[in-house]
Amino acid sequence: MAASDIDSVDRQILDLLIENGRRTVKEVADLVGLSPSPVRRRIERLERVGIIAGYTAVVDESRLGNTFEAFAELRFAGNTKVAEITASARSIPEVIGVYTVAGDPDAIVHFKVNSVQHLHQLIDLIRRDGHVIGTKTLMVLDSWQRGKQVG
Repeated sequence: MAASDIDSVDRQILDLLIENGRRTVKEVADLVGLSPSPVRRRIERLERVGIIAGYTAVVDESRLGNTFEAFAELRFAGNTKVAEITASARSIPEVIGVYTVAGDPDAIVHFKVNSVQHLHQLIDLIRRDGHVIGTKTLMVLDSWQRGKQVG
């Protein structure tokens, strides 16, 4: 399915599910002005072709204890392949995501850790990769994401 196959109703359905993935088909149908059956078929089609890749819970980590998020900018030697950049942090369980980017830095790594010392250990681990030539670490003080209502 190409992006051109998505119509305005599909886009509305996607936006509603992004805002709240627990909406019922009936609720979505009411909001887009259709009956539940065609909305269910549209959602199933969007899932089948992979546009809707899954559903997830949004967790307020601050309510679970001493966890916080951080980012590290990574710089690599010029001959490092993109796959090696991603591999440098992918196997670390505390890594939420690895984003290769154009420009400086070469990648941004998103962590969830339980202490500054824990973060320090992970940065040291990444630095030992052999391809990493520089890092810059940023700790998250607060966050907000479109479509993800926490608290």
